[in-house]
Amino acid sequence: MPFPAFVQADELEDVFMASLPGTRSKQLAGDPMTRRTSNRVDLPADWSGTTGGVPGRSQEIFVLAGKLALADVELGPGGYAYLPAGSLGFNMTTYDGARILYSVSDAEPDAVIRTPILINADLLDWQSTTTPGVSTKELRNDPGTGARTWLLRIEAGATQTWESSSTVREGYLFQGTYQHAECVAGEAVVGQYTPGGYFYRPENAINGGPLSVGSTDAVWFLREATHGVETTHPACTATDQG
Repeated sequence: MPFPAFVQADELEDVFMASLPGTRSKQLAGDPMTRRTSNRVDLPADWSGTTGGVPGRSQEIFVLAGKLALADVELGPGGYAYLPAGSLGFNMTTYDGARILYSVSDAEPDAVIRTPILINADLLDWQSTTTPGVSTKELRNDPGTGARTWLLRIEAGATQTWESSSTVREGYLFQGTYQHAECVAGEAVVGQYTPGGYFYRPENAINGGPLSVGSTDAVWFLREATHGVETTHPACTATDQG
C-alpha cells in the first residue's frame, strides 16, 4: 500500500493459523500469495507444537510475555529466534502460556545467515545512536539481503527528525506509550501508540519529526525485509507516492 497503516492488535479479530493449531492469533500484515505473514499469537497453557509448518520460508519469533521453549532453549520476555528456510523443525512448548510475535518471510535466496539464531535480548547492551535519547539492540542483520530485526528504545521526551527508509518497515510497540507523526500528502498526521500498536510503513514514507515523542520510555520491535537506506528530511513535504 502507498501509505502507512496502523492497527491496534487488541482490536483485530482472531484468525486461525494452521501452522500453530490451538492458538489465538491476530494477523498484523500478510500476503496470501507468498504466505508472508506477521502475527501476534497467544499460546495457551500446556501448549505444544512445532516450527516446521512453513516449508521454504524463514520464521521469526519474539516473546512478549510468558516463557516459550524451543527444543531445549527457554526464551522469556525479550527472547528472539530466527529460523532460516531449510531449518529442521523445533519443538515448541509453553507450560504457563505465552504471547509472541510470529512472522513468516518470503524466500530469501541471497540470505547469508543459514543457521538458527536464539538469543535473549536482555543480555544485549543498548547501543547509542546519533539521535539523543534513542538507542538500539540488533537482533539480526543479514549481510546478503540487508534484512534486519532490531529493538528501538526512545526515552521519554526524546524527539526525532523527519526521516524515511528506502524499504518497507514494520513495527510493534511492546513497552511504553508513544506519539508518532506520519507525513501524508505534505501534512503531519499524529497517532497515539500504546502497547500492542503496530504499523506497516511503505518505502520512502516520511515520518517522525518534532511531534514524535514519548510520554514514557518506549520500546519498539522493528523489521525490514531488505536493505534500507535511511534519509533525513528538513520537514514534512509531499512526495509522489500518491
